[in-house]
Amino acid sequence: MKKETLLVALGGNALIQKGQRGTIEEQFANLQVPMAQLARLSRRYRVIITHGNGPQVGDLLRQQECCNDVPRLPLEILVAQTQGQIGYMIESTLDTELMQLGVSTGQLIITVITYVVVDEKDPAFKKPTKPIGPAYSKEEAAKMPYPMQKTPKGYRRVVVSPRPVTIVEKREIKRLIDMDFIVICCGGGGIPVIREGRKFCGVDAVIDKDLASAKLAGELGVDLFIIASDVEGVFLDYGSARQKLLDKMTVSQAEAYIGQGQFPAGSMGPKVQAAVNFVRNHGKRAVIGHISEIEKAVNSGAGTEITP
Repeated sequence: MKKETLLVALGGNALIQKGQRGTIEEQFANLQVPMAQLARLSRRYRVIITHGNGPQVGDLLRQQECCNDVPRLPLEILVAQTQGQIGYMIESTLDTELMQLGVSTGQLIITVITYVVVDEKDPAFKKPTKPIGPAYSKEEAAKMPYPMQKTPKGYRRVVVSPRPVTIVEKREIKRLIDMDFIVICCGGGGIPVIREGRKFCGVDAVIDKDLASAKLAGELGVDLFIIASDVEGVFLDYGSARQKLLDKMTVSQAEAYIGQGQFPAGSMGPKVQAAVNFVRNHGKRAVIGHISEIEKAVNSGAGTEITP
């Protein structure tokens, strides 16, 4: 019987957790939790893994700014670098977990360097909104030479983040999934490109990985879309004494909450919008939950489930 297809979008906390410096040792250790679950799920599902890169691409920008001896690279190139870096780390950790299950020799894994078309007329190019890099205090942020924005984790640098139009490598990814590869793709939301005639041209931006993942999930026709983050699910009045965890939400309810300003643009907003986009357009199930509860979320036992 043909297995259903599961797409899991891993948040930045899959590699770097709050309070950590983000050493390679920490990142590999953190990956063991989601990869152990995905290794087990691969026996029941065809698996696609996407991931964030906010901390990593932010660190690369900081490294560039600390050194004037080499030419600086644009964001599109830094996104490409983190796709290779994080793809390697996910592959390596997942392969180890598969070996422990005794199935690694029969399971193929591949990382696809992915670029994503954006609209050059997208109004997002006029206003940076996507947080990247580490969090700072209000006093530290005031001294920074680039745009900063308050987020639930502190003040973070923000960059331009246009919406994804289509995933360029969707046909290749579909073929690989049909061949039973576990595919790692759309890292950091993909490399943002615009069309110039018959060719693509990179742009200096970062695409939200949840919105890009939802676009890919729709274009591939996946059966289940999971957004794995560092919170249990979607809360109303998050951070207040009245906060309430939602176990289920319909698309219309989610859109109403978005309209009320319940989900900030720099944190939960894109996740809820991505889930809504997928469910509204394809009538299937999406879940937003904690990275340690991916299996439970798949089985409707954890997280916030978004339904038509």
